[in-house]
Amino acid sequence: MPGARASASGDDAAGVHTPRLTIGAVLAALRDDFPDVTISKIRYLESEDLVHPQRTPSGYRKFSRADVDRLRYVLTAQRDHYLPLRVIKEHLDALDRGLPVPGTGPALPPAAEERPPAGPHPAEREAAERAAAVDVVPPLTPEEFARAAGMAPEQLADCVQFGLLVPDADGRHPAGDLPIAQAAAGLARHGFEPRHLRAFRTSAEREAGLVEQLVAPVLRSRSEDARARATEKLAELSALSAQLHRALLEARLRDLLRP
Repeated sequence: MPGARASASGDDAAGVHTPRLTIGAVLAALRDDFPDVTISKIRYLESEDLVHPQRTPSGYRKFSRADVDRLRYVLTAQRDHYLPLRVIKEHLDALDRGLPVPGTGPALPPAAEERPPAGPHPAEREAAERAAAVDVVPPLTPEEFARAAGMAPEQLADCVQFGLLVPDADGRHPAGDLPIAQAAAGLARHGFEPRHLRAFRTSAEREAGLVEQLVAPVLRSRSEDARARATEKLAELSALSAQLHRALLEARLRDLLRP
């Protein structure tokens, strides 16, 4: 019956946009076609306003099939067309407005229309961006890493010696460690040597230990959904810990300026 078919079609269309999938389920749906995709990468693409999952009252992401289609579009454009995220976003914006795609790019399934953006949790954005750098950029040689960080090779060697930076088995450094090296290079310009910064490393290790106590039981779970929630919580706790550390330090330094 035509009416029944129309009703079923409407139900299917609604289902496409119903946010049912956890970030772990989205990862499983994408991994066959994109083996290198990670939860950090998905969060990073959200932080860049390319996909807009909804949030549950407790703050967990829920994706629709339309969201998954948008992610497929972005990942395909990166892998097959080498397009930067800025250009991919222009393509998606054009498709959302019903305009032709500027230049060339993969086709987006018609169902993947945009909803009003929920946006990333503010506390997770910075942590997500740093984590995504590890996924997007391959490890750097010591020379490349030192140049990108703005430090001399000797300074990098000192940072490794005093435990601020840890290279991999091949002696390369993950791009995600660049903020550490850049901060160390900046402090060096004010007279702080890597040996002076061991207190920062010790403090970070203690903070990490506290966070680990909260999420370790969940991380041991074999449930992909549970691990996805734990990963999100790790990112949020990391950002909040950094916020607290910075606020406490700034408060203490303000005390130095008081008469």
